[in-house]
Amino acid sequence: MTESFSFLFPPAIPTLPIDGLDARFPVGRIWCVGRNYAEHSREMGSDPEREPPFFFTKPADSITTLSVLPFPPQTRKFHYEAELVVALNAGGANLTPEEGSQLIYGYAVGLDMTRRDMQEEAKKHRRPWSLAKGFDNACPISAIRPATQVEGLDQSILSLKVNGVLRQAGRISDLIWSIPEMISALSHSVTLRAGDLIMTGTPAGVGSVDVHDVLEASCDNVAQLTIRYE
Repeated sequence: MTESFSFLFPPAIPTLPIDGLDARFPVGRIWCVGRNYAEHSREMGSDPEREPPFFFTKPADSITTLSVLPFPPQTRKFHYEAELVVALNAGGANLTPEEGSQLIYGYAVGLDMTRRDMQEEAKKHRRPWSLAKGFDNACPISAIRPATQVEGLDQSILSLKVNGVLRQAGRISDLIWSIPEMISALSHSVTLRAGDLIMTGTPAGVGSVDVHDVLEASCDNVAQLTIRYE
């Protein structure tokens, strides 16, 4: 007698579109760098001159490419954080910044959406804040643009508008830790893999999102991302 298990099924691998190609980029893990713009670090109460990079994760299946999203439950303080996303097509451990830069496949624009009230409550009680960062549709991301098609990234402006009003803007060169340095630092804690995404931090100006708000995130020479909450 052969026993069948209806609960056994192959996991779906999240993917992102690649700009100009029919192929899609399979996403492995999402690594997020905290407080990597000096002004944002200050607005969150930290000292950007002393704090080394730290990382947290979002589930890969929290990514979404939908343009209309449901407003998430369990929050009355829902915040946007616009970020440049780095996609890796190779991996490694204990890398130098120079070696880390060789892993980059391309770049995208993403939103690290955060249930801030849930995060603040968790921090107050010294509890994990995974649910504040890793809920359904917590990570809207644009199509990936291959690095070979991106020029002058350091001078590109990462920005976000809410209902047409500019809320965030920062130059990529203003990152406290450069992209190769971030990749190197992370590779000393985990072995990086092809398919990993790194969200590189958000500029100052983080704020609240309400139902029916339209968010427009963009990075010069990379992508634009527009979503609306219903």
